[in-house]
Amino acid sequence: MILEKDIFLQKDFFKKKPQVTIASAGPGDPELITLKTFYRLKNSEIILTDRLVNYNIFKKYTNKFVKIIYVGKKGKDKKSTSQKKINKLMIYYAMSGKFVLRLKGGDVSIFSNILDELYFLTKYNISYEIIPGVTAALGAAAYSGIPLTARKYSSSIRFITCHNFIKINELKWKELSKTEDTLVFYMTGKKINFIIKKFIFYKIAKEKLMAIIWQATTPMQKIKIFNIYKYKYKNIFFSPIIIIIGKVVSLHKKFKWFKEKKNKIPFF
Repeated sequence: MILEKDIFLQKDFFKKKPQVTIASAGPGDPELITLKTFYRLKNSEIILTDRLVNYNIFKKYTNKFVKIIYVGKKGKDKKSTSQKKINKLMIYYAMSGKFVLRLKGGDVSIFSNILDELYFLTKYNISYEIIPGVTAALGAAAYSGIPLTARKYSSSIRFITCHNFIKINELKWKELSKTEDTLVFYMTGKKINFIIKKFIFYKIAKEKLMAIIWQATTPMQKIKIFNIYKYKYKNIFFSPIIIIIGKVVSLHKKFKWFKEKKNKIPFF
C-alpha cells in the first residue's frame, strides 16, 4: 500500500533547482507505469505529454493543480507539435521554476526524440532525470502471450524502426531474413506489405510466423498471426502497431491470455 506521506516525501527531490523529469508512460495500460513515475505525476506542476499516453494516467495519478499540455506527434499530421516547440515549452517552464514532467509513451529510450531534448536541457544547464519504463515491444509481447526469447526458439531480440527504410539496405534485409533472432518492428503503419515482400523475396523460413499487434495493452488490443507467405489480411490497423517475426510467435496460440473485445475503434 502506498501511503500519502510517502508521496509527499518525494517533494524534497525538487528543492534543488529547476528540474525536468523525462518519464515513460508505458504502451497503454495505465498500471504499467513505474512507482517512480507515479511519484513524479503526483508532484509535477507541468506535464508535457505525448499522443500515445493513456489519459486515465492523468485521471488516476496527478494532483488537481497540474497543467497538462498535449504535445503529441503523428506522422504527416498538421496538428502534430514540432520538436522545436516541445523543446521551447520544456525550457520555458523549467526556467520559470516549475516542476516539469515530460511524459512519453512506451519507454523514453526506445525510438523517441529524447536526445534532442537532452541537448536542450544541458544547453540551458537544467537538471534532469530519466525514468525508464515498459516499451511497446515488451507490452505487446506480454499481452499476446509471446515470450520474445525462449529456449529452442530464440536467444536474441532486435528492435527495428520502420520510420526510415532507406537506412535498411538489401544486404541487411537478407540478413534479417536468415537470422534466428526475434524481430520486432516499430512504426510500421502502412509499411506492412513492404516488409512482407522483402522477407518473401529473401526466402524467410516458413516456420517463422508474423504477429501484427495494434493498440497493445489497451482495452482495444488486437492481434493477428500469419504465415508470411499467406498474408492476405486487409482490415484496418489502428496505430500504434508492433510486428513480431520469429519462431516465438507460434507460442501465442498456447499461451494467449488477453481477451480481445469485438469492437474495432481506435483507443488513442
